[in-house]
Amino acid sequence: MNGQILLLIRRLALMVSGEALQSGFHFALNIYLLHVLSARDYGIFAISMVMGGVGVAYIRSLTAVPASIWIARSTTRRQADAYDVAFGSGALLLSLLFALLAGALLKIWGADGAIFGGAFVALWALRSHLRTASFARKRQWIVSCSDLSFTILGCAMTALIVLRAENVLRGIFEGLTLANGVGILLLLVLPRTRLRVSLRRTVRQRYMRLWPQLRWTVFYVSTSLLQGQAIALLVTGMAGPAAYAPIAAVITLFAPLRIVATAFDNMMQPEISASIGRGEYRKVWNHALVWSGLLSLGCLVYGGLVFFLAPHIKSETFLDASIQTIGISAWLISILLIAYSMPRIVLETMSAFWTLAIINLVAAVIGLVCIATLLALTTPALSLAGAVVSEAVFFGLCWITVKRRLIGRQQRYVEARAME
Repeated sequence: MNGQILLLIRRLALMVSGEALQSGFHFALNIYLLHVLSARDYGIFAISMVMGGVGVAYIRSLTAVPASIWIARSTTRRQADAYDVAFGSGALLLSLLFALLAGALLKIWGADGAIFGGAFVALWALRSHLRTASFARKRQWIVSCSDLSFTILGCAMTALIVLRAENVLRGIFEGLTLANGVGILLLLVLPRTRLRVSLRRTVRQRYMRLWPQLRWTVFYVSTSLLQGQAIALLVTGMAGPAAYAPIAAVITLFAPLRIVATAFDNMMQPEISASIGRGEYRKVWNHALVWSGLLSLGCLVYGGLVFFLAPHIKSETFLDASIQTIGISAWLISILLIAYSMPRIVLETMSAFWTLAIINLVAAVIGLVCIATLLALTTPALSLAGAVVSEAVFFGLCWITVKRRLIGRQQRYVEARAME
């Protein structure tokens, strides 16, 4: 029993450390580019990161997570290989679609290196799928090698671009494409397995049989992205990449909080699932309240540190925008994200994806209206307040829903036990 617990802890540590390593590199890269790129080029880079995040989210919902579930349930290696081929082939097709869409958008915005930008978005998404599938096949150390190589090569390429002092944005896209490509190569080569991609009828049928289960998850992810990325979509679409640049830059300063929240979610979800399975609904509610409060307090402290250091950041990106004006909204958004992280995880554990999708949709529509109105009447910096409204709506609805469901289940559980 103790051996299983230690194995689970080690696996979780490898997952979290890999995500932290990559996120740390992306954070450092954003801070560096903030100092060397023009506002327009930084805005283009920031929106390419948003597109990459969108690609990763869809890959996770459509191929990576289903692959992880079905590979883990397979009783034979041949069966696991069949699922690996089916979902891997689907991930490859989706990645190619992401490459075309991202490359086309970057070309429309006049980005130098649009082809490499599209390739970076596609390879980032594909590597995300392969990482998750590799974890399902208990190849944790191979994933760690891939993550480490991606980070080291990314840092090395960035340093080379600095020394050459040529087109920085194009060079960064090329470097990220190469780093993700090498990471993928290690995930495919190190296991010493035969590489297969197939679009045969049996493979397509195997995937389509799962579609009734996947469609609600996809709807949930779509509404979640719409709600979370409304500010990026509207500001970039209505005012251009340069207008989005200062918003993206300040949001990046709060990115470490998302890393902490993701790691904490990964740590708490198994415990929440076990407590719900035992009917300990009151315990789950208390955990949600206590941990949300503590994490929000930490977010307050971190925000104070950001406001102390932010005035020392000198960048062309902030020439026409106030760090403080954007920072207040970004700080509030981060606090709300942290504060509703636990109830969101509870609802996901209870498989309430339809409910979460509706909450996301309501919050997204309200956010889109607020942001668009503020963009029409004020500046892009002030329009971030519309995103605060959206997050506040999600926060309120999420907590209300969790409270009702947990209390309702607790009452039914007590009544059932009393009748026994």
